[in-house]
Amino acid sequence: MNNEVPVAPWYRQPWFWFLTIAPLSAITFSMCMLVVASNMKDTMVTDDYSKEGRGINLEIARDEAAKKMGLTADMVFEDRSILLKVNAEQGPLDSPYLVLTLFHPTLAQNDRTIQFRSDGNGHYSGTMLQDIDGRWYYELRGPENHWRLKGEVWLPLDGNLHMTPKGAAKG
Repeated sequence: MNNEVPVAPWYRQPWFWFLTIAPLSAITFSMCMLVVASNMKDTMVTDDYSKEGRGINLEIARDEAAKKMGLTADMVFEDRSILLKVNAEQGPLDSPYLVLTLFHPTLAQNDRTIQFRSDGNGHYSGTMLQDIDGRWYYELRGPENHWRLKGEVWLPLDGNLHMTPKGAAKG
């Protein structure tokens, strides 16, 4: 009598599949993640943290300067034109131009910069090249960049935007 039991080929062995399914799925998942990581661009990450870290004191000083000057601004959006009135404690601000930067919260390529020209007596006017909507962070600064007014706004805006200096940042 013959006691030999026929052995199934390797691909029909349950222990083979039990032991190889975890490594095969890990390799497949890692290859998919590698393809996704190499094809996606991360715009939220900055490449120079040390420079941003050194700039924090400058940002705080600019906020404090606006607070000491007692700056306030009112901005009115009329389609693509923007009217701006800036006052300080000693009267209307007299600068040849002002710069408004609108930062998109997540997409750096959507950031906008608008230059305002002086119409005299603290009044300024500027024009947007295209309509914008959604949530934006703004920064209004003078030509010397010694002060700034910053905040957050949802555009398009009905009525006017009143800007005041924020307190010193902590951190």
